[in-house]
Amino acid sequence: MKTAILTVGTELLFGQIINTNAAYLSEQLQSLGVDVMYHYTVGDNPCRLRDMLDIAYKDCDMVITTGGLGPTQDDITKEIIAEYFGEELIEFSEQTGLLKSHFEKSKYKWTENNLKQAFFPKTAVILSNSAGTAPGFLLEKNGKIAVALPGPPIEMKAMFSKHIIPYLEKKRDGVIYYRIIRTTNIGEAALETALLPLIDGQTDPTVATYAKEGECSLRITSKRPTYEEAEAACLDMTARIRELIGEYIYSEDNENLIDIVGRILIEKNISISCCESCTGGLFAKMLTDVAGISKVFDRGIVTYSYRAKEEELGVKRETLSQYTAESREVAIEMAEGLFSKTGSDICISVTGVAGPEDLSPDKPAGLAYIGISYKGETRAVEVFRKSKGREYNRTFFAIRMINEIYKLIK
Repeated sequence: MKTAILTVGTELLFGQIINTNAAYLSEQLQSLGVDVMYHYTVGDNPCRLRDMLDIAYKDCDMVITTGGLGPTQDDITKEIIAEYFGEELIEFSEQTGLLKSHFEKSKYKWTENNLKQAFFPKTAVILSNSAGTAPGFLLEKNGKIAVALPGPPIEMKAMFSKHIIPYLEKKRDGVIYYRIIRTTNIGEAALETALLPLIDGQTDPTVATYAKEGECSLRITSKRPTYEEAEAACLDMTARIRELIGEYIYSEDNENLIDIVGRILIEKNISISCCESCTGGLFAKMLTDVAGISKVFDRGIVTYSYRAKEEELGVKRETLSQYTAESREVAIEMAEGLFSKTGSDICISVTGVAGPEDLSPDKPAGLAYIGISYKGETRAVEVFRKSKGREYNRTFFAIRMINEIYKLIK
């Protein structure tokens, strides 16, 4: 069943509210075997809302709307859907009674515009709202389906779960199953090139690549009559992918790299300490998010100033003067100093330019050095990403630290 999600509300277009409804509905519909083809967002404007319904129904069997079901004049979803399907809006007396009863129990003042929430298209099925006052509705006509849900997420989710999931379960013609494979140390373009034998001419399962900070992921998707068939198809494709790029895969179950690294450190009893400059403790925070990491994580030190690097880690003043703090040489001395202090199996350091401004022509924002002391050897890795802002750079550096540890211990 081809479906479009149409979220209604000018506040969404203004960016005043983040559109979480579309993400929630897409995730739920996917698990029900419903093909979500489009996301649309439109303001509280009757002409544009009518146009969006025209566009959506040209290619879709079902449109699910959220928002615009309340009592005020800018709540127009119900009216436009009724007009689109040539349906008369009539008062459902049972809903009128429920509304007035709710106001009495809640001791809210009743105003006549609330009566608007009791009017629906004549042939609609009313969807009760257990978390608010505005009911939704479901309308089937001319081979098309309209589902109108309220805008507030808590109300929308409760209504979808109670009414729409059972409705769709009776209609579904298959199951969609997907797996997420996560890779590191390979770019998106190189990843796709390596997988071209599987991607070219693909039908089912399908394989899609997408990049995120510090890594690339693959989504394998299959739609089959049963869950077991769809899962088997994805598992078979996973095995074929593993043959082509297995060296770059760190998870076949959509796990985060830090969780993988933490688990390996704990399982192998590899102790670790860190000292950070430009990331300001972000790496230590990521590491300590892993449950049980206290078994192997000794300490994290933020050595931001020259003085801190000298006093806490024994970095030589002449090294700082000659090379500056944002250098390979200082990263190495930081890691070696940390090892002298802690004796941890892995001692990792980071120093660099978080930005947003460049420090100098040869010290641009986005440049950092990661020092690693491991098994009696210390080295430094240069990392650079054209600056996208201070927060992005700091996160990028911390992720690269995680990646360097993974390469050591995987």
